[in-house]
Formats: sequence, structure tokens, C-alpha cells
Amino acid sequence: MLKQDETVRLDADRLEALYLQLGESNAEDVVCRALEELAARLSHSERCHREGRLEDMRKSTRSLIAIADQIGMQLLARVAGDVTGCIDVGDRNALAATFARLLRIGERSLCEIWDLQDIPL
Repeated sequence: MLKQDETVRLDADRLEALYLQLGESNAEDVVCRALEELAARLSHSERCHREGRLEDMRKSTRSLIAIADQIGMQLLARVAGDVTGCIDVGDRNALAATFARLLRIGERSLCEIWDLQDIPL
């Protein structure tokens, strides 16, 4: 069995800028809301993929890009863009592989940012 493993890195500078701009309390609120929204949209995208609702999946996945970018998850944002590209060209095989990668990276990114929140910026 092929084990998929890639390193997820968060843009700590992006998070630090967010905290400096908004203050600790407001930034924590933004990050928490963003994490909840990312988890919800990943779940919704997965459901749409299973049900073959590609246009709804595209909308949900596309919305991940701005949210992920806002809180320093550039890899997640990039792979979400790759997924929407696969939908746009109609390549279902590439979509399946790329979407599986998005789910893996999404899960790791969410865990990584929760761990990072325990470290003072």
C-alpha cells in the first residue's frame, strides 16, 4: 500500500501579521471561525464529490482558497485551486487524486494550526 505523506507548513508570518493587525482576541476569533468554515467546506466538498455534484463541489472548494490564504495555509489554498482546475477540465481521474490530496492536506493543516495556537506569536 502506498503511504501518502507530505509536510504541511503554515505561513507563520501571515498569522503574525493577522494578530498584529487585529489584536490577539480578534485574531483568535477570525482564526477559529476560519477553521470552522474550512472544516465545514471540506466536509461539504467531500459529500458533493461522493454524490457527483461537481458544480456545488467546485463552489465549495473554490471558497476554501481565500479562507486558507487568510490564515496562512498556502498549500491548502493551492491544492484547492488544483481541484477546481480538475473540475473545470472535466478530468475525473485527476480530480479523484487531487481531491484526496486536498482532504489529507486539509486535515493536517487544521491539526497544525491548532498546535500552533498554543505557541505565543
